[in-house]
Amino acid sequence: QVQLVESGGDLVQPGGSLKLSCEASGSIFHVNTMGWYRQAPGEERSLVARVPSSGSPNYADSVKGRLTISRDNDKNTVYLQMNSLKPEDTAVYYCNAGVLSTTMRYLDVWGRGTLVTVSS
Repeated sequence: QVQLVESGGDLVQPGGSLKLSCEASGSIFHVNTMGWYRQAPGEERSLVARVPSSGSPNYADSVKGRLTISRDNDKNTVYLQMNSLKPEDTAVYYCNAGVLSTTMRYLDVWGRGTLVTVSS
């Protein structure tokens, strides 16, 4: 069993900053790609950013230059630094990871989500 636990969601004013964290735990042999997705009310879930275990991240066009994804492989943790936040960034943010378990099963794991609200 593998779990992802997100933290850091909050209410923030437009132009403000926020940092999300997501830690993977459980029967982990290796964590491959980790990423963040978001879902606003009435919309489908969409990719924000993702980063492989080694290599360069990729971002949705709408967040380039404002949001930065990073990871600590020793801690199986991925972060999302969010700067210059806009009201349209309001959404539930979900963490996702591709995990090879200790039983050599490949798992596509999702967290429960953390709410980011950008409003004055």
